[in-house]
Amino acid sequence: MTHTGILTRVEIETMGPPSLEELCEADVAASFLCDLALKHVAQMPEPTTQSISEELRLPRSLVEEMLVHLTREKMVEVRGQIAVGATRYAMLERGWERVARVRELCGYVGPAPVSLRDYAHMMRLQAVPARAASIETVRAAFRDLVLPESLLQTLGCVINSRRSLFITGPPGTGKTAVAERINAGLPGHIWIPFAIEIDGQIIRVFDSHNHRPAPEAETPTDYDRRWVLVERPLVIVGGELTLDDADLQWSEAARFYEAPFQLKSNGGTLVVDDFGRQRVEPTDLLNRWIVPLEKRVDYLTLHTGKKIEVPFEQLVVFSTNLDEKDLVDEAFLRRMGYRARVESPTPAAYVEIFKRAAYTRGLKVEQSCLDHLLNNYMLEQRQMKSCEPRDLLDRVTDVCLFEGRPPEVTTRLIDAAWRNYFGTSHGFSTQEPGRKTTGELTRNTGELVDANPLQL
Repeated sequence: MTHTGILTRVEIETMGPPSLEELCEADVAASFLCDLALKHVAQMPEPTTQSISEELRLPRSLVEEMLVHLTREKMVEVRGQIAVGATRYAMLERGWERVARVRELCGYVGPAPVSLRDYAHMMRLQAVPARAASIETVRAAFRDLVLPESLLQTLGCVINSRRSLFITGPPGTGKTAVAERINAGLPGHIWIPFAIEIDGQIIRVFDSHNHRPAPEAETPTDYDRRWVLVERPLVIVGGELTLDDADLQWSEAARFYEAPFQLKSNGGTLVVDDFGRQRVEPTDLLNRWIVPLEKRVDYLTLHTGKKIEVPFEQLVVFSTNLDEKDLVDEAFLRRMGYRARVESPTPAAYVEIFKRAAYTRGLKVEQSCLDHLLNNYMLEQRQMKSCEPRDLLDRVTDVCLFEGRPPEVTTRLIDAAWRNYFGTSHGFSTQEPGRKTTGELTRNTGELVDANPLQL
């Protein structure tokens, strides 16, 4: 068992993964780490012990040990010492030959990786938040949305159980907004590695697009820097999703793997938005994940054909406006954990959503404007949607900007926004003055006649 494998969740949350004191504690072959250090030396203009240590995210004493080994193997040479612990190195011909060979196998150059065993242990250790969600924390996570109390209770159970959620409802009712905010109900931060090593191959995990590092004030001062403390990740995939995206992404040019989206979402939330509209059949995607959802383990395939087992420790949310009966069968729905349907808002809920949306824009709304807006829905027998207050106010702001006036909400502007949002006919009026120059349109035929006919 490695030094990370004996840690408890409390120790991880308070101190983080402990720094390495010996190379053997890394649970990665020393030869692989030496080759990685050699690749760093090869690409740095002024390689020193300190600079290589910073790039590898390893203690300087261990980096010095590896560089001494490379020196003895005649792969690098010492070029001088700038200061204590700042020895300068340079590549030798044997080192360049070695780098060429190892790059054929793995082109990764970055922070030192962790082992798959350490990664799996850390993910399972951190998957369940230390504090359970309560109705207060759930309300705080969804404070900017107007939701039924029953839905908040369901979402709280989803967060605590970390079982999957299948959320349905008509378009524009806020399903995506709900799905995106579930992750805010998962408290705390988690440690993830920059990369994982498996049989001399690298899977890059840390992704600046999906992983947001925690503030320095919340990060311990002494820890294994192969790991980075991040907010619980939120990964959203939509219509671009294919079945291949759910497996390891091998780069022939870079010679290492990029982790699939479900691996990057470990410890957080994975949202499959607009489920049923992907470029893969819904049944194929669900069959791909039926075991991971139930067993919390996933199986990925290396380009060599070897299969590896990785944790599947995230909260999965499927969001769709399609009929669930057309997407999945009842047997699969039983494995989903929770199901919820988001309905259209009532007039009272719609008014509250409108007021909140106006407040965030610094706009004041009179009751007469709200009554006028509700009357428009009644006259056109139009179903209210939760997204429409935001969209209508955006168009009110657009009209004010075009007219060169400060943003405000009036019945006239609401009508203008209504026409622009829901669409209206833009025909020419018979009373509308036309632009006349040398000719004009006759009222009856619309033919162009000369306003100043030539006298013969």
